[in-house]
Amino acid sequence: MPRPNPAQLAYGSATVILSALAMLLVSQARSGAGIAVIASAALALGLLVAARVPLRRSSGTSRTAAGAVPAQRRAQSADGGRRLAETSSRR
Repeated sequence: MPRPNPAQLAYGSATVILSALAMLLVSQARSGAGIAVIASAALALGLLVAARVPLRRSSGTSRTAAGAVPAQRRAQSADGGRRLAETSSRR
């Protein structure tokens, strides 16, 4: 399992803290059970947010071929990348 990157840790932690604070203030929970439910919900929400933060792509991987010009990218995306675009003889 890959380790979380710093953005995932920051967003997840901030979500847990802020959502727990907001839910505690809104609900005005005073019992231990109510606080435990709110803490569990905040933790689940923080995990969801951290999992949804996009992972950083490595520099070796890209969505399109390296050195492709925008016209080639449009031609590849139009037909799903099944054929190569015609290149121009002009430079």
